[in-house]
Amino acid sequence: QVELVESGGGSVQAGGSLRLSCGVPRNAWIFNCMGWSRQAPGMEREGVAVVYTNGGITDYADSVKGRFTISQDKAKNTVYLQMNSLQVEDTAMYYCAAARTNGGCSAEGVLRFNNRGQGTQVNVSS
Repeated sequence: QVELVESGGGSVQAGGSLRLSCGVPRNAWIFNCMGWSRQAPGMEREGVAVVYTNGGITDYADSVKGRFTISQDKAKNTVYLQMNSLQVEDTAMYYCAAARTNGGCSAEGVLRFNNRGQGTQVNVSS
């Protein structure tokens, strides 16, 4: 397994923005899918966003479409999740994850990625 390290979480008021970062070891670019999932207390984990690393194609959960943007910077070995217009419902632990798939990448599929970081907490207050 590959160690992924998230950062950038914190507390923000509703309507605010945060950018999460995921440090990716150089050998992790063998993965063709990188993504983010989240889990709120008492809730099931949700796949939030994914990027196909070889082409940049992205996919998002309906709950974050238009507000969140996933991107990658291979030169910096980093995957980002830009979160705008944050809502109280976005409060959760956010996890970076990676996988090499035979098919495409989907936000929902992030839940099945077997390489994941320890998470970074995001708190959104009203």
